[in-house]
Amino acid sequence: MQIKVSIYRIDMVSRSIESELVKRFRYFPAIAIVGPRQVGKTTLVKKIQSQISKSTIYLDLELPEDLNKLRDAPLFLEQFTDKTIIIDEVQRMPSLFPVLRSLIDKNREPGRFIMLGSASPDLLRTSSESLAGRISYLELNPFSYEEVLGDYKMHWLRGGFPDAYLAPDEELRFIWFESFIRSYVERDLPLLGLPSNPVTTRRLLTMIASMQGGLMNYSMIGKSLGLSHTTIKKYLDFIESAFLIRTVQPYFVNIGKRLTKNPKIYIQDSGMLHSLLSIHSFENLLGNIIAGNSWEGYVIQNILTYLPMDIQTSFYRTQDGAELDLVLEKGGKVALAVEIKLSNSPTLSRGTTIALSDVGNPPLLVVTPSVEDYQMRENIQVCNITSLKRNLDSFLQ
Repeated sequence: MQIKVSIYRIDMVSRSIESELVKRFRYFPAIAIVGPRQVGKTTLVKKIQSQISKSTIYLDLELPEDLNKLRDAPLFLEQFTDKTIIIDEVQRMPSLFPVLRSLIDKNREPGRFIMLGSASPDLLRTSSESLAGRISYLELNPFSYEEVLGDYKMHWLRGGFPDAYLAPDEELRFIWFESFIRSYVERDLPLLGLPSNPVTTRRLLTMIASMQGGLMNYSMIGKSLGLSHTTIKKYLDFIESAFLIRTVQPYFVNIGKRLTKNPKIYIQDSGMLHSLLSIHSFENLLGNIIAGNSWEGYVIQNILTYLPMDIQTSFYRTQDGAELDLVLEKGGKVALAVEIKLSNSPTLSRGTTIALSDVGNPPLLVVTPSVEDYQMRENIQVCNITSLKRNLDSFLQ
C-alpha cells in the first residue's frame, strides 16, 4: 500500500496548545515549554511571536556564543527588561533558574521569559523549584492526528515528530529516526544525568519497543541486561522524563479482587517504535505481531494529548483477565472507559463487561481505525480515530 505524503511545512501545522500558550504568556512571568527534542518547540514560539506585544531576544544554550553571553547572566539579562527573552535547551544551564527568580521578583510582569526544554518538569524540579509561583509549564507533544488530519495510516506509521512525518519518503523517515535515537542515547540522555552507556540504553529502548503495551517487569529486563531491577527503574525514569517512553499506571479500587499492580509501558511515538523494530512500511506493520499493541499505544498517545488537565488516566486489569485499556477519572469518579481495537468490526469480551461493572459501569468508548460512529449498546459508543477527539469532548464536558 502506497501512502501519499502531504507536502507542507511544520510552521503550517496549527499546534493545539497555541492559544493556551498565548493565554498563559499574558499572565505568568515565565513559561516553560517542555517536550522531546525536534518536536517543534522553537518553531511554535517563533510562530506566536506576532501575538506577543514585546520584541524578543532568542538564546540557544547549545551555541557557545549564547552560553558566553550568560557567563554573567544577571548583567546580560537586566539589559532587556522590556523584551521577552526566549531561552532554548534551558536544562543545559540549571544555575540560571535562581537568576531568573531574582530578575522576576525585581520586575514581576507577564511574559518576561519563555524557556524551552527537553526534560520534564519533574526532572527539572530541583533546579526550577525557585521559580514556584512564577512559572507555568506546557508540554508540546509530537503532532497529534487532530493537528494533521491526514491519512491515519501515514500518521500511525511515521508518528508525530515533524521531520519524520513530513519526510519525502520512507527511507528518509527511517534515516531521520536513526539519527534522532543515536543523538538521544549518545548525547542527550547522558547530559540529563543518565549513567547508562549508549549501547545499553539502545538495547533497553529496543526491549521496551518489543514489550509495547505490556506490563512492566523490571526484574526480567534487568536480568536480560545484567542489571539490577532498581537500576532499570532508575534508567526508565530518566528516559520517561525525556519524553521517549510513557507508563500508564493501573487503576485501583477496593473491590476484593486481585488487581494488576505493575504499570504498562509504551514507546510514546509510534514512528519511533516502528523505527526501533525496523518496520519500514504499512504492510510490514500490519503483518507484525506488534500491530495491535502499536495501535493501542498510538491511540493512547492521541487521547492523552487531547485530554484536559483535570482528567486522571489509568488502565484496569484483574488477575482473572477483566480489562479496560483506559479508565478516565474526573473529580474522583470514573467518567469514561476506553477500549482500543485494531478492527472495524469490534467485539467486546466478557472480561470487558466485568471490568466495566467493577469500575461502576461508566460509558465506554470503543476506538477503531475508520468505522463510522455508531452505538453498539446502551452506554457503549464506537468511533474512529478521526472522530476520537469529538467523542472525548462530548463524554468529558
